[in-house]
Amino acid sequence: MSAQRGKDLLLKLGDNGAPEIFATIGGLRTRTLSLNAQSVDITHSTSAGGWRELLAGAGVRQASIAGAGVFLSAGAGDDIRSAFFNSEIRNWQVIIPGLGEIAGPFQISNLDYAGDHDGEATMSLALESAGALTFTPEGV
Repeated sequence: MSAQRGKDLLLKLGDNGAPEIFATIGGLRTRTLSLNAQSVDITHSTSAGGWRELLAGAGVRQASIAGAGVFLSAGAGDDIRSAFFNSEIRNWQVIIPGLGEIAGPFQISNLDYAGDHDGEATMSLALESAGALTFTPEGV
């Protein structure tokens, strides 16, 4: 994967429709996607050379997303506030330029609003995966 522009990483929220339509939630200036997998240690007294052994395909996988920026519309701000205050699990898409798309259910775990007296109002949010995620490679 060659170098990509960070501003092209997009975070989109689904509308719960059928078919579901995803809309970019705002002008995110910073964004991070973290994928994590918990390992299951199955090392025992006869493990070769005393080296740790892990059980493939076991453990818990999870994704965390964090972003900060400005809302581009009142509707996006309303959707985020509603999802947070109702503790909703909604479908989200993360578009990663040069790689593909990760999609699935997430819950907002943190929502912050901020602003300086001489600047625009900003928001930051954190999402935690709440079910199975899918990955679609770019160009598929």
